[in-house]
Amino acid sequence: MSVETLSRIQFAVVAIFHFLFVPLTLGLSALVAYMETRYARTGDEVYLKMTKFWSRLFLVNFAVGVVTGLTLEFQFGMNWAEYSKFVGDIFGAPLAIEATVAFFLESTFIGLWMFSWKRVPKGVHAAIMWVVAVATSLSALWILLANGWMQHPEGYVMSGGRAQLVDFSALLWNGFSWVEFFHTLASAVTLSAFFVMGISAVHLLKGRKPEMFKRSFRIGATVGIVASLLILFSGDMSGRDVADYQPTKLAAMESVWHTQKAAPFYFIDVPEPKRESNLVEALEVPNLLSILSYHDPNATIKGLLDFPADQRPPVAVSFWSFRLMVGLGLLFILLALVALVYSWRDKLERRRWFLWIMAFALVLPYLASELGWILSEIGRQPWIVYGLLRTSDAASRSITGGDVLASLIAFIVLYGSLAAVDAFLLVKYARRVEE
Repeated sequence: MSVETLSRIQFAVVAIFHFLFVPLTLGLSALVAYMETRYARTGDEVYLKMTKFWSRLFLVNFAVGVVTGLTLEFQFGMNWAEYSKFVGDIFGAPLAIEATVAFFLESTFIGLWMFSWKRVPKGVHAAIMWVVAVATSLSALWILLANGWMQHPEGYVMSGGRAQLVDFSALLWNGFSWVEFFHTLASAVTLSAFFVMGISAVHLLKGRKPEMFKRSFRIGATVGIVASLLILFSGDMSGRDVADYQPTKLAAMESVWHTQKAAPFYFIDVPEPKRESNLVEALEVPNLLSILSYHDPNATIKGLLDFPADQRPPVAVSFWSFRLMVGLGLLFILLALVALVYSWRDKLERRRWFLWIMAFALVLPYLASELGWILSEIGRQPWIVYGLLRTSDAASRSITGGDVLASLIAFIVLYGSLAAVDAFLLVKYARRVEE
């Protein structure tokens, strides 16, 4: 395989693995902060036990997430040197701010929070955890400002074959980036809510600490329904941005081959990329795709056949990742709503079948998050910077396929080991409940 192909695989492996940890860090930090705030305000020891239980899982997840994220930035210089040359003047600023401000704040206050138990007032200790929660969101924001610029470049000029930033405010207030940030944040909070509900469900099924885990489940259900509805809202906004700025991605994720005005939506649709058509189109709703894409029933959706073949993203991957992601998102709303009703009516322990569902549903938000990023990045192809730089032109020229293959194997072994350690520690501390 070529250096480019191997570099794509390597970055995909590392990024997908890293993003298993990022959403839980984002969402669980805020949930732990809320639980400790309840303890600080009420003095209720149950909230203290909840805080300590969930914070152990948060800290394990955070530690492994940091380790897996470090190698991503090294790959920009090692595997994607041409990309780094092209966008270094732009990409470097948000990454530097993320590392020196947001991540520094996050890691410093996590350490302060860990070692200041009983050394500062309860309210101050809870406030420290809120700083951690805000810092994790700021860290995600700066990363997504960089990614959003790749999706929709603004505030730059081309000079000497490189993109140079001339308007920092354009990068900072790029609408595409902010919609991406809110959608990612809502997804992370939803994942964390289902994580809390799933583990609480297991303990309730085993009859362990029912009061503690019923409260945890109720918090997860309340947060989960709000966050899953926000996913729907921010996802609609993201879809509008894709329609406006990335028409090839829109056509691929909806498998639209021919340009259509007042385009219908097919609930059953099976693309057949080799024949540049759809094998099945059933359950049609007239005008719905135009409404969903542009909020206009008569809007025109440009088809894939109106774009050169070398500018189209992989259709099957884009289409199925989008359909599965949306389907899971709707399922989260339903599950969170049922969970909310049962938890507030104190019927959880009598609905063991539902507790089993929520225990297994814990993994579904992870799948949905990964599908979202697969759609975001593969749907952008063949561009690494949309409309400016192709991925095929971004790979390093001074390394060999053997170099990348060797490091890819090393990453798989290393990250496989980290996954085993992380799973062991999460299961160990998820089972341990303080008396």
